[in-house]
Amino acid sequence: MHTEVSIVAAPGRSPRVSAAGGIAVRQTGPHTVHLIGTAATPLGGDTVRIVVDVTAGARLEVRTVAAMIVLPSAQRTDSESAWDLTVGEGARLLVDPEPTVIAGGAAHRSTTTIAVAAAASVTIGEHAQIGRSPGLNPADDLGGWQSALHVDAEHRPLLRHRTAIGSASPTGLAHRGISSVFRFPDDRPEDVADAGYAARLMLAAGGSLTTALAGSAAGARHLCDELDVRALV
Repeated sequence: MHTEVSIVAAPGRSPRVSAAGGIAVRQTGPHTVHLIGTAATPLGGDTVRIVVDVTAGARLEVRTVAAMIVLPSAQRTDSESAWDLTVGEGARLLVDPEPTVIAGGAAHRSTTTIAVAAAASVTIGEHAQIGRSPGLNPADDLGGWQSALHVDAEHRPLLRHRTAIGSASPTGLAHRGISSVFRFPDDRPEDVADAGYAARLMLAAGGSLTTALAGSAAGARHLCDELDVRALV
């Protein structure tokens, strides 16, 4: 199944939304929409595409009501999701979905592409968790997750970033959860967690990327939040 979602935000009116496939969109606030799963997707072979356009001067928050569960199908194990985000001059966009949970035997690839104007404000969170525990052989029935984040600011490359956990990563079960938060602009200094695997890196052309690994998506997200809190002290 292919799922297609379109969200367009402009100043002075409610976001315009359309959706087909396994996801519906509901407006839950003046500038907020939630994505709601209406079918079991993504299964193996499924694709999901979410297009968000925040025009100049507009504001939008995109959230989800629950985690997205990735399952294999009888014919295929792989599935894909793509977020295409455009943020205009003076616009603000927050995307903060609940975690993606990859069940045993599934393999999911996520790609996020962002085109941002110089005077825009963007915060993008991505959180994933390897789900069902494998059996006696850790190599069997282990889910895999890969992510790519491509950001261009004013038509110039700002960030190219890839991560992987589970069967998609050489470390396998070393870390079952991951959390990444991209912010633009952001001039806070770089920081590394005192305990655990988390760091906030400044980008050469502006903005920051915070990434954490832990035993769960909730644990990784907590490490990212701790670095944010420390920056305020």
